[in-house]
Parts: sequence; C-alpha cells; structure tokens
Amino acid sequence: MEHILHHPSTASIQSNPLSLEQQREDFKRKRFIAMPLAGTLVWALLGISAPFVSEVTITWMLYLGTGAIFYLGAGLSYLTGERFFDKKMTKNSFDRLFFVGMFMSLMVFAIALPVSTIDHTTLPLSIGILAGLMWMPLSWAIEHWVGYFHTLARTFGIVVAWYLFPEARVEAISAVIVAVYIVSLITLERRFQKTQSN
Repeated sequence: MEHILHHPSTASIQSNPLSLEQQREDFKRKRFIAMPLAGTLVWALLGISAPFVSEVTITWMLYLGTGAIFYLGAGLSYLTGERFFDKKMTKNSFDRLFFVGMFMSLMVFAIALPVSTIDHTTLPLSIGILAGLMWMPLSWAIEHWVGYFHTLARTFGIVVAWYLFPEARVEAISAVIVAVYIVSLITLERRFQKTQSN
C-alpha cells in the first residue's frame, strides 16, 4: 500500500517540497490493493486449512500467515503497479502516518500473545481484530469511508463469529475477514478508477 503515483513535480526527487495538503492529494491517488489482496489470500488459506490440520498447526499457521501478509503484499505490489520499494518515489508524510498506524496496531500483539497462551482459541479473534485497526487512519488520510467500514465490520463480524461458532472459530472468523476484504477491495478499486478518470 506504499505506491506513490508518478507525478511530474515529485516523482524524480527524494525529499518532498509539497505542503501536507498536496501530499495528501498525492497519497489519495494511490491504488491500495496489494496489502488487502495479500490479506485475502492468507485468511482464505487459513480458513480452508483449519478443518484439516491440528490445533497446534493452525495456531502456527495463524502466526506465520498473518506475519507474512506484509511480505506477500510487497511482492504483489509489483503486479498491481504499487511497487512498495521503488527508490525513485517521493517520500510522503501520509505513508509514514500509515506505517505508524500499522506499527501501533501491531503492538496489540503484546496483549494477544499472553492471552492466547491461556486460551489459544482467542488467537484468531485478537489477530483478526488488531490487523484491521490500521484501516482507520487510512480512511482518514484518503477521506473515504472504506477504512472505517473495514475496521468496524471486521471487528463486529469477528466477535459475532467467535461466539456463534465455538467449534469452528478459525473457519468462521476467516470467512468474515475474507468477505470484508472483498468488499473493501472492490470499493478501493472503484475509488482508484474514479480517481484516475478525474
């Protein structure tokens, strides 16, 4: 989600001479689908695998799979045109804001990990919710409702699924997350296409 579209006044320099509002306009023109695509693939794999593996295995898969989303997203960014690590792209304050938000949400692992040692079934609940928190500052930055929808629908859906399906929590929570991702991906792509046409 780090792609910065080439802009004649900014694409070839490292520092950013633009005002914060101009940087925000540049940030809003990005596509933002690489990371959600990665999240969709990982959570779909977790949900499909859960009925066929042991509880210990799915626990490790939750740790490793969710930890791999960023790296998978970085790889996918070269297919979606977002190119996370392109050194020619201009630094943008809103990119840094997003990563601060992401880092903040990852700190919730400090709660999730000890709690999961008491009850491992809380792991998909806590990881699923904390990984969705970073969508809130994104929504504010791009001035669009999709991030607020993603976090709220994901959080509410995960809690409901955790209570309603005690024997299939990974499967149910994964289904909720994938469904929310699909809606978010469609919305982000439509937003991007509209931005491009404008």
